[in-house]
Amino acid sequence: MRFRLTPRDTSFYDLFAASADNILTGSKLLLELLGAEPESRPDIAERMRAVEHAGDDATHAIFHQLNSSFITPFDREDIYRLASCLDDIMDHMEEAVDLVVLYEVEELPKGVEQQIEVLARAAELTAEAMPQLRTMSHLTEYWIEVNRLENQADRVHRKLLAHLFNNGAYDAIEIMKLKQIVDVLEEAADAFERVANTVESIVVKES
Repeated sequence: MRFRLTPRDTSFYDLFAASADNILTGSKLLLELLGAEPESRPDIAERMRAVEHAGDDATHAIFHQLNSSFITPFDREDIYRLASCLDDIMDHMEEAVDLVVLYEVEELPKGVEQQIEVLARAAELTAEAMPQLRTMSHLTEYWIEVNRLENQADRVHRKLLAHLFNNGAYDAIEIMKLKQIVDVLEEAADAFERVANTVESIVVKES
């Protein structure tokens, strides 16, 4: 760790932890969606929307703190990038649930549960990692595992696309609907990886 002569605002750590905890809550709603009957999905979407709004509030709190702080715990650009990437995760998860409801999807294609399970595990790891930014320690395994999970998500996504286009069980409109949903879930996995890569960059700079 570099020695600093000036005090640093430590409230950012709590704000990042709150943002990650909110994402974990959202991932649990995604898991709930898997076993839900179509008529109960609008309620899940409404609760997810509330979680997404809480995520927006957490992101705005970080930006407000960033704009009002003279000394920050690490580079301002990294704080902005990390907050934005965390916000992206929540946006993608909320969008996926909303699309399922808006498109009136009766049954999600086989493989979506694997996508969501990967996201749920990445959310757990991210929620565990954010408090550790205070010490910049024990984070290597976090970004390695999230990158592994993102590679797994890529493979699942490709298999899902092949299933949609090669199965013959879906008409063209249904394929378009389902493809948009699985693509948004893949974007959430990509956003988790961007968070992990940002954390790695921060730790390298601060070491």
